[in-house]
Amino acid sequence: MTEETVHESGEQRSRRGISSFLRRISNRLRRGEPVPVDEEQTVTVEPPEEAELDVEVEREGGNISLEIDVEWAEEEGGEIETETQASKATFGLYKDDAGEHRWRLRHDNGNIIADGSEGYSSKQKAQQGLESVKNNVAGAYVEDLSKDEQDEPQEGGSKATFEIYEDKQEKWRWRLVHDNGNIIADCGRGYSSKQKAKQGMNSVKSNAPGAPVEADT
Repeated sequence: MTEETVHESGEQRSRRGISSFLRRISNRLRRGEPVPVDEEQTVTVEPPEEAELDVEVEREGGNISLEIDVEWAEEEGGEIETETQASKATFGLYKDDAGEHRWRLRHDNGNIIADGSEGYSSKQKAQQGLESVKNNVAGAYVEDLSKDEQDEPQEGGSKATFEIYEDKQEKWRWRLVHDNGNIIADCGRGYSSKQKAKQGMNSVKSNAPGAPVEADT
């Protein structure tokens, strides 16, 4: 039987970064949706209701490997898509009334779920801003500023942190703060509860990495 490698990738990631990647797969499996296997979410597989799960730990040549293998008969699962768009949102680049370039992330339901916190002098700089969000959003640590005590942020995985807070109007919001102190994304509006703010934030974490970019003409 001929063996075909449809997709293969590898990179050094922190434990938190690995956790974020596996969590995205887990969420899609639980919802019965196509599972993206790359960060751009262009390669997806659709496992059946039941599949064989093998877990193996090996020690060889001073290295330890943890292998998680999910296997099923081809006729039992859905199609493998290699040029799909699993994200349910789209980045839009546009120029505001002041002539500054901005970006926003719009869900397929029409809602704007994230935008940049500032205008940029050029479309290129706005593009760089949204790319920073795409690269850092999935593994970003979440810090709840409404709590008296905070968990210590874990090292690596992202160069940004989500902050959840209550504004002066008693609305709940989130913002994504880069390690350099810049706010690179925010929710753009207040939510009536912390839970709704977290739901909005999680939608961005799930959809931003693979969202396509469209620029206004």
